[in-house]
Amino acid sequence: MRVSYCDGYYVPLPEGHPFPMAKFPALHQRLLDEDLIRPTDVVAPRQADWTDLRRVHTADYLTHLAEGSLSDHAERRMGLPWSERLVYRSRLAVQGTINAALMALTDGVAANLAGGTHHAFPGHGEGFCVLNDVAVAIRVLQAACWAQRVLIVDLDVHQGNANAAVFADDASVFTFSMHGAKNYPFEKPPSSLDVPLDDATGDQSYLDTLRSYLPQTLDAVQPDLVFYLGGIDVATDDRFGRLSLTREGLHARDRYVLEQIQAHNHPVALLLSGGYADTPETTADLHAIMYREAARVFETPRSSTVN
Repeated sequence: MRVSYCDGYYVPLPEGHPFPMAKFPALHQRLLDEDLIRPTDVVAPRQADWTDLRRVHTADYLTHLAEGSLSDHAERRMGLPWSERLVYRSRLAVQGTINAALMALTDGVAANLAGGTHHAFPGHGEGFCVLNDVAVAIRVLQAACWAQRVLIVDLDVHQGNANAAVFADDASVFTFSMHGAKNYPFEKPPSSLDVPLDDATGDQSYLDTLRSYLPQTLDAVQPDLVFYLGGIDVATDDRFGRLSLTREGLHARDRYVLEQIQAHNHPVALLLSGGYADTPETTADLHAIMYREAARVFETPRSSTVN
């Protein structure tokens, strides 16, 4: 499976910052160590063009972001300290998702070892999200006629508020968000389909609920492409999630989602979204579950020939 990744995905943050930036290189190394990807599977993105970013984000926001002139309030809301390296990293991650989408359309499945920044609104960043990679990727694909009908399956514990807002009046994009009812964000613009869950939902109830909605959604939407935001902040090991899925539950969730997408014959781009375990290593290990299940479901053959 081809993946988007480069060393620029990591940016140092102040000591004690809650965002686990080190999970990106840790996940990349873990996937290599487990032979889930090879070095030749890794496609390094360039920075996303400002022109593409303007398909979603306002000129005013992008100017402040580029010049480092965000207000203190805007920076606090974003949740990350501004730096040139942060802007560079954010543009890399957006292009990584664009590339993953294009590779998925060709290969059936591909991934970005970042992305899923579903709290970045057109005019501001929020919740550790600077730029909205999925929204930008969708607009790039649609503008080039590579995909028109798109489904976002967002299983991060936090509702994808920015994606819901961006695509609120756009019937070409269906936003499906299954998330913690009482978790951030506290103002939740309506998605095409919202499925709020109680704290401590647990494996069985979570999986039963997912089975009640996902097949019908795939049948109804018939997308040209699916973006799967497989956030692992639903896990018992997560600091912020509270939905209490075990590791076995995460395996079952990702296996079911990918099996359903494959059975419906839709290409899928895999994105990390949220994950905040006690250490970057544990967080990376939980994120790796999606890739382990993708390898099983899509049964990517190993070959000594480099394509």
